[in-house]
Amino acid sequence: LSLWPRHCFDILHLSTLHWRKAESKPFTEGAGGWSPQATDRQPWMQLDLKDRMEVTAIATQGRYGSSDWVSGYLLLFSDTGRAWKQYREEDGRFVGNVNPNDVVHHKLSHSIRSRFLRFVPLDWNPSGWVGLRVEVYGCAYKSDVTDFDGRSSLLYRFNQKSMSTVKDVISLRFKSRQAEGVLLHGEGQRGDYITLELHRGRLALYLNLGELRFSSGRVAVTLGSLLDDQHWHSVLIERFNKQVNFTVDSHTEHFRTKGEGVSLEVDYELSFGGIPLPGKPGTFLRKNFHGCIENLYYNGINVIDLAKRRKPQIYSVGNVTFSCSEPQLVSTTFLSSSSSFLSLRATASSLGGFAVRFRFRTWNPDGLLLSTRLALEPQRLELQISNSRLRLTHHTSAQQKEEVSTGHRVNDGLWHSVSLSSRGLQVTMTLDNEPPSTIDLEDHMEAGDLYFGGCPSVNVAGCVNPTLAFQGCMRLISVNSQPIDLNLLRQGRLGNYRELQFNTCGIHDRCLPNFCEHAGQCSQSWSTFYCDCSGTGYNGATCHNSIYEVSCEAYRLAGSSSGYFSIDPDGSGPLGPTKVYCNMTEDKVWTVVTHNSTDPIRVQGSTLQKPYIMKFNYSASPEQLIALVAGSEQCQQEVTYSCRKSRLFNTRDGTPLSWWVDQAGERRTYWGGFLPGVQQCSCSLEENCIDMNYFCNCDADTDSWANDTGVLSYKEHLPVSEIVIGDTNRTFSEALYRIGPLRCYGDKSTWNAASFYQESSYLHFPTLQTELSADLSFYFKTSAPSGVFLENLGLKDFIRLELSSPSVVTFSFDVGNGPVILAVKSHVPLNDRQWHYVRAERSVKEASLQVDQLPLRFLEAPSDGHLRLRLNSQLFVGGTAARQRGFLGCIRTLTINGVTVNLEERAKMTPGVSPGCPGHCSSSSSLCHNRGRCVEKNSGYVCDCSQSAYGGSSCTEEVSVSFDRESSVTYTFQEPFSVMQNRSSQASSWYRESSRARENMAFSFMTTQSPAMLLTVSTFSQQYIAVILARNGSLQIWYHLHVDRRPDVFSPRPSSLADGRLHRIRLHREGRYIYLQVSQEMECIALTSEAELISIKSLALGKVTGLEAVSEDVMWAGSKGFIGCLSSVQFNRVAPLKAALLNHGSSLVSIRGQLVESNCGLLADSAILHSQSGKEGLILLSINLLFYKDGCCFSQIGVVTTVVFITLCAVAVMTRFLYRHRQGRTDASVTEKEHRHNLETAYRRETAYQAEPAYRTELHLNNSSSLRNNREYYI
Repeated sequence: LSLWPRHCFDILHLSTLHWRKAESKPFTEGAGGWSPQATDRQPWMQLDLKDRMEVTAIATQGRYGSSDWVSGYLLLFSDTGRAWKQYREEDGRFVGNVNPNDVVHHKLSHSIRSRFLRFVPLDWNPSGWVGLRVEVYGCAYKSDVTDFDGRSSLLYRFNQKSMSTVKDVISLRFKSRQAEGVLLHGEGQRGDYITLELHRGRLALYLNLGELRFSSGRVAVTLGSLLDDQHWHSVLIERFNKQVNFTVDSHTEHFRTKGEGVSLEVDYELSFGGIPLPGKPGTFLRKNFHGCIENLYYNGINVIDLAKRRKPQIYSVGNVTFSCSEPQLVSTTFLSSSSSFLSLRATASSLGGFAVRFRFRTWNPDGLLLSTRLALEPQRLELQISNSRLRLTHHTSAQQKEEVSTGHRVNDGLWHSVSLSSRGLQVTMTLDNEPPSTIDLEDHMEAGDLYFGGCPSVNVAGCVNPTLAFQGCMRLISVNSQPIDLNLLRQGRLGNYRELQFNTCGIHDRCLPNFCEHAGQCSQSWSTFYCDCSGTGYNGATCHNSIYEVSCEAYRLAGSSSGYFSIDPDGSGPLGPTKVYCNMTEDKVWTVVTHNSTDPIRVQGSTLQKPYIMKFNYSASPEQLIALVAGSEQCQQEVTYSCRKSRLFNTRDGTPLSWWVDQAGERRTYWGGFLPGVQQCSCSLEENCIDMNYFCNCDADTDSWANDTGVLSYKEHLPVSEIVIGDTNRTFSEALYRIGPLRCYGDKSTWNAASFYQESSYLHFPTLQTELSADLSFYFKTSAPSGVFLENLGLKDFIRLELSSPSVVTFSFDVGNGPVILAVKSHVPLNDRQWHYVRAERSVKEASLQVDQLPLRFLEAPSDGHLRLRLNSQLFVGGTAARQRGFLGCIRTLTINGVTVNLEERAKMTPGVSPGCPGHCSSSSSLCHNRGRCVEKNSGYVCDCSQSAYGGSSCTEEVSVSFDRESSVTYTFQEPFSVMQNRSSQASSWYRESSRARENMAFSFMTTQSPAMLLTVSTFSQQYIAVILARNGSLQIWYHLHVDRRPDVFSPRPSSLADGRLHRIRLHREGRYIYLQVSQEMECIALTSEAELISIKSLALGKVTGLEAVSEDVMWAGSKGFIGCLSSVQFNRVAPLKAALLNHGSSLVSIRGQLVESNCGLLADSAILHSQSGKEGLILLSINLLFYKDGCCFSQIGVVTTVVFITLCAVAVMTRFLYRHRQGRTDASVTEKEHRHNLETAYRRETAYQAEPAYRTELHLNNSSSLRNNREYYI
């Protein structure tokens, strides 16, 4: 707004005012106003500015001296008064008045250049009527215009043979009658070219500078959409060297040009409106532009002005005029997919039969275009869009019909022409330039009433909406070659209609801008958009949430073992996932990132003037590495450096002869754990250099090999990005180096906590930058009944998360559509001094709230509501700006859009808040694993493993069972169970509540049998999920969500998994997307439906019989059962194997056949530990143990009788391992028998708990003073 001249905010003096069916009251200053008659179906007020003006602001008032005002309205504009376009700012609605006297101003974010304005009331005073006074601000608008008829162009010819420019600025405005056409073109002999072309209603810019090194074809940068709407659009192209800014209307794309040059060389001329064929004026290589262009500037030159003045630089091809002809193409919008229709009486044709023509555009894949009853009852014709194709159906009776289809993706938003005609005993359908399709009739055809777009709500014989009514635009309707004047229809003089908007096409591209994040693909219907997140590594309505964990530490807490994993260091932030190796064989979890040169490299012949340089390319991007290092507690990188007559530093003046470069590109000269700035090596720190006169072994400059190996551990400088070696050019001089991978451990965000002990205290941070999407997550524990976790305010908008009562967490916000409240109620109090997890998300599509493992609550956003959350105050954590309702307790791991908020640092300087959080469960050590919950006790802590498929004192012990062919475990849900059940009645009416299907499944198995049934989930409505091994041993996943459709079947691995090895399966479904991990490999699978499981009946493991409505393969696998070992099975919050082992007659679990508790998961983990330790270069010998349970020996594996030395080494290694293992645990007095008794007692306690009858609480008491493992080892 600041760029507009001050006079552009002057009040425009209106020459003419139009209103529809208005009362006879004067529109004068200070009195009167516009008010339509109560019988007007679609009132509007229209202003004629007499010439095109630039409108920058508007203001409204109610009608003077009355109770009439407009509280919400639309603003439309037009050059001709016939074809209108809606002005859009976010949702397109303008907020009006709340009384008749106050003036409400709106400054327009982008000005309107038009002659006519139309105000369409949407809401008004419910106790009064529509009343309106308006004021319009702006200034005069002048332009140079030229009209191209599709066969003409303007050529701007240079004074010399070619024009070479390093900088270009090209600007213009255009409006088009067609979706195709070239606006600008120029090219040079060396391969330069620039082309601006309208293609399928979008604007494509082709730009190349010089020759292409690799011939990859012409690549376009595309912007805009629906640009053939006969309204003005602005274009700006700015180029400097290879950097280009390309702007269409308010959307800008920044990119670098192709080619080897930095200047644009164009030979002879630039053409506007088309590309003439050389030597043949009027003949064009591509389709010409058909429409108007105004204010065309090329590097400051007004091209149209030169053409009007007939300057010699401009050559006209064809008929070029300097006024914009306005076509009489008037559109009508069908607004509703259920109730819109237009009915016309078919007039008799002089040639017999009938003929209908019209053009349409839409985004919807289904909708009725035309329906008519034929003379022979009950025959009728239906023309509809079905599955994005055009289909003509001839219904000969209630059961019989004939169909023909044509076209492909007719719901692409472009105009399509369709004709339907009868001649003799045939009906012919023609779409665009497609070949005609015909249907044969039994008798001559006479059409009755024609229903366009849909059928009336009252029953009309011969008209039934097959699926949905048409939602889109139509124009150029003609019946029997007679054009239909829709103005007569609007005036009630022709036919009938409902839910139509005349003189405008209200189509809107909801994928512009693209709200799908992380390269998600956007698709749309008329009323909303959808994001395809396949292959992005993200999920959610807008591809906002990462499907990967943020660190290796998080994978370990989820129960994973060592291997390659994809991590997303910034979560939902802009950085993508990267693959790393997670080493979980030690007490610390190490994240290992490799680079392109891990082998030792020998260097000779380098000098300080011509040094040897090696740059390291890591498996992660520099931005990902920075995020990984910043989020880790400690990082290190080993530098192995051996030398012979090769120094690191000049012994005379200390000048570095070799160095390495850190992540920021800075030169570093320390070669070990020393702090930056100290030119020393590790031997100096350890005081064992071969010559104590030097700080590095290599600086002794001896003829024999020396070593200066060290570990770089100052993490702010890591990783090493480059190494430079400069002293290997002397006789016998050489160096040998190896830069190890980057290794980091710890997750700083996990235990970043603050304690709030005054209700008036809070932490404040900068304003949330979350206009379009925000996700907030944290843990809290408290004994207070209520308190605000965080709050951020704007002028009207706000966002707030709070504990509103002891068992209710509330997420509320307002983006301009009214306050929205989501609440999750827990069946147990949340102020129990235990940690609870909260995650809230808000996007332009939906809002959601998750608390612990309770069902997700979410609401869909309105399709045409406000989008942006506009905040301007500070973010308050633990309280509010009013210092009321503050939170008392602890908050940790506060993450906002993938960025961890440093609570501890801010708490150090804030009264009433302290860094960290007291208690055993607040330490950074992971006490409870695999979704186990740490519960504080007076004398220690307890791991609650009820939500985990694992057992033991730390929820780390595999629960494994051996099955034979007849074995099965069936877990019956106590009542019809839906994955999504949580509802709220407090949401704003703008937001529509719905549910999204979710399943979480994890288990391990080991077998040599195929086919085999692993797991089935069935519902009362004959839906099912089945995980089987096919006849060839490959894994198959079956999802049958609709009884009337074929099931979705996926086989992620073609290889056999019936190989006697342990395989881990993890499956997470979010809507129609499945994220599957088989061992260490992860992939995303798309289902054909996002339906949820309705009323889950049971979950079965092993042999299943009596399955209803399942496929033959699933039934065959179910009859074969499962022979092998299943371990740690979990479905959502149900752990059926644990329930089977602890059932003691529970009605929830039924067991058939023989089940034997096994240790296959533990043995497999030992094997994995052995193989992965080998990767780290360690030699570990597998000493087989003797496992006893209830006096029975399960297995005894042979004795190692090889070389004595190796045996002694093995014994020493194992002895040290057992000693360290005992040192890390505390209570040796708990025996296996007592351990099982505790499980049984906990199970009986949980079964008696009525709120959660399906789950047990498995508690293991740990004394805070000492911890020991209860497992016995026999060697």
